Amino acid sequence: MHLIFEEDGHFKAGSILSETDATAQVETASGKRSKIKTAAILLRFAAPSPNEVMAEAETLTDDLDADFLWEAAGADEFGFEQLAQDYYGHAPRPAESVALLQKLHASPIYFHKKGKGRYRPAPAETLAAAKAGLEKKRLAAERQAHLAAELAAFRLPPEYVSLIPRILIAPDKNTLEYKALEDAAAATGLSQLRLIERCGAIPSTLDFHLATFLLEYFPRGIGFAPVTEPIDPPELPKSTVRAFSMDDEATTEIDDALSVQWLDDGSIRVGIHIAAPALGIAPGSELDKVARERLSTVYYPGSKITMLPEALIHHYTLGETHDCPALSLYVDVASDLRVLGTETKLEMVHIADNLRHETLEVLFNDDTLRNPAVPDYPYRRELEWLRDFAAVLEAGRGKADTVDRVDYNFKLDGERISIVPRKRGSPIDKVVSELMIFANAHWGGWLAEKRVPGIYRAQANGKTRMTTSPDPHVGLGVDQYAWSSSPLRRYVDLVNQRQLISIVQEGDPVYPPRSEQLFSTVRDFELAYDAYNEFQRRLERYWMLRWLIQENVHEVAASVIREDLVRFDQLPMVTRAPSVAGVAPGSKVLLAISNIDLLDISFHAEYRETLETPPDSGAALP
Repeated sequence: MHLIFEEDGHFKAGSILSETDATAQVETASGKRSKIKTAAILLRFAAPSPNEVMAEAETLTDDLDADFLWEAAGADEFGFEQLAQDYYGHAPRPAESVALLQKLHASPIYFHKKGKGRYRPAPAETLAAAKAGLEKKRLAAERQAHLAAELAAFRLPPEYVSLIPRILIAPDKNTLEYKALEDAAAATGLSQLRLIERCGAIPSTLDFHLATFLLEYFPRGIGFAPVTEPIDPPELPKSTVRAFSMDDEATTEIDDALSVQWLDDGSIRVGIHIAAPALGIAPGSELDKVARERLSTVYYPGSKITMLPEALIHHYTLGETHDCPALSLYVDVASDLRVLGTETKLEMVHIADNLRHETLEVLFNDDTLRNPAVPDYPYRRELEWLRDFAAVLEAGRGKADTVDRVDYNFKLDGERISIVPRKRGSPIDKVVSELMIFANAHWGGWLAEKRVPGIYRAQANGKTRMTTSPDPHVGLGVDQYAWSSSPLRRYVDLVNQRQLISIVQEGDPVYPPRSEQLFSTVRDFELAYDAYNEFQRRLERYWMLRWLIQENVHEVAASVIREDLVRFDQLPMVTRAPSVAGVAPGSKVLLAISNIDLLDISFHAEYRETLETPPDSGAALP
């Protein structure tokens, strides 16, 4: 005796070897023996063989029409053998029964399964909706195949124009466009990014990198809602000093300025004046929410994304010839450059000049200091004295830097890039950095002394972190360091400024002890600040590769840092060059540059020769 049974949603045929009331031992055509439940048996027959029945049933199934069967089945529940009898007009042969059973099973939108071998025809409206759904899927599959074929032929369908770069960075994987891209990438053997590039959809690698960053960190765009210019509190006292700032020519967010007063007793009063946007940004206001969301200005070669809208920057930036609201730290200094005392004030300060590095550094540099042959220039006396005072402050931190270091300025003129070296530690750098370190360290200590919560930047064991505890910053050599000198550009500084102003005004701090707002700001700021810095480094690397192409540079000199890590001599580029492994650290080598890829921001550096070895290496030039 043979039988048809259901197993794992499939119909199978076999021969009965033995049987009980509950189970049957069955051997299938392949020779496999298994025990099945009697309840799984759908049909028994003596002849022909199971193989013949299944082969003929497969042919008969192809001739059956689901629509006709649905019409013939009526509305009531039925068994498959009953419908087979009605359909064929005679007692059905085993193959005919199996064929109809398979057709019913393969047509779930027409027939709903109700039990072993039993079905109920789907209601007309349900069937119509199911058919519409199938048609929709069919059309979608055709469209997906068409899109994939176009992409595989390196033609960009119009649907993709508005999807780039989102479909590559943060795609909705349920869309036809993404599925088609996935299919085309598999068919061509290319990554999705490279396939899109081959389709000509990335005409500007620079725009692509910027759009990718904005998509992740500024999904609603970089614009601001309109804001009205704030009004300063009328009770701010007016300082008598004439302050000046020192920034590069592209700086619009001028946070800090300095003043020097020569006092009758021979001492000097130095003013460190910080822009005070905290006066115009109420905590929890819409403007504060914008600043809290952005957390910092984003810098990259050729442009920036400001933390605050232009109207507010314009009002609070320390612009020349204006009286500007400022949080001022006055430092009283003896004639021998000892610090005698400090005082913090909230006041209006007259900014006499905005000095720019590009013109000031020609006049105020290591070679011109106290050189009588150099013509006089504005603020010469103040700047030269400040340089001496800064050197004392630096030495007091135990951080006097005698190592020659070079910074680089990236300047864009359209598509042309200039990367200009600039010696670090110039008098301008020294004055500004030391006085800002002094202010941030002093104000951080003041917050701790007054038990007013603040946000600190701490460093220990080479690791830097943001914290609400006044922990030491070992790298700077200070007991505590609270960023407070750039409130137009960093939200942390704005938060600390609010706390400092509350001390000056003898009021309650905006952020009380154990403030959740402070903790969340620390957490979010670190994440955003790291991401913004990484984007800046990535774009700088991109422009360095553009410079190599622009200047037709194929070989560069570099210094070996360690193992296969090298630093270029002409650019602020540190990269790995595996072929340098084995060359003594400190050696100068010549590298061949090839395979520059502006989309991946990558290239290949190949060792050519050793140009110079360090004196103590004992190695000879090859």
